[in-house]
Amino acid sequence: QVQLVESGGGLVQAGGSLRLSCAASGSIFSINTMGWYRQAPGKQRDLVARVNSGGTTEYVSSVKGRFTISRDNANNTVYLQMNSLKPEDTGVYYCNSNIRAFGRPGWYDYWGQGTQVTVSS
Repeated sequence: QVQLVESGGGLVQAGGSLRLSCAASGSIFSINTMGWYRQAPGKQRDLVARVNSGGTTEYVSSVKGRFTISRDNANNTVYLQMNSLKPEDTGVYYCNSNIRAFGRPGWYDYWGQGTQVTVSS
């Protein structure tokens, strides 16, 4: 059993900052990519940023220069530092991780429960 638990969402004014955290736990053999997705009201869930096991990062263009993704491999945790937040950053943020679990051959995507981020203008 693998679980992803997120924290750090909330309400912030435009221009403010938030830091999201996501910790993976359970029967984890290895973790490949860890990332964050965002789902705005009435829209599909889209990638915001991700980082692979080697530390290479990828960002959607709208957050480049404002968001920073990082990971702590020793604690199976990924972070998303969000600065200069804009109202269009509002949505539910989901943690995603590609994990190989003990006793389960292959790699699978796991999701957190989501955390709400609301940016007021």
